[in-house]
Amino acid sequence: MTYVRAAALSELEEDTPKRVELDGTPVSLVRTEGEVYAINDICSHANVSLSEGEVEDCSIECWLHGSSFDLRTGKPNGLPATRPVPVYPVKIEGDDVLVSVTQES
Repeated sequence: MTYVRAAALSELEEDTPKRVELDGTPVSLVRTEGEVYAINDICSHANVSLSEGEVEDCSIECWLHGSSFDLRTGKPNGLPATRPVPVYPVKIEGDDVLVSVTQES
């Protein structure tokens, strides 16, 4: 797995998503409940940015239709979304948040 620097840990506010682009992939970084999560930033239901939504109970809600996705698994927590969104491995090294968006062959 190849990790790239996505942000500084100090840049991430609790429960406030931050959109970044890594290797052409839009990613929403979320610091919540003592962890940092990386989830694809595009809602599987409406093709809008998840980083504009609210974070609560380790989930991120799409602002357009209210679909909510588990930050750990990417699975929708209820309708209208039925398809999960990708989640990505995260490592913290010092103040650096590293994310892997590449698939191993």
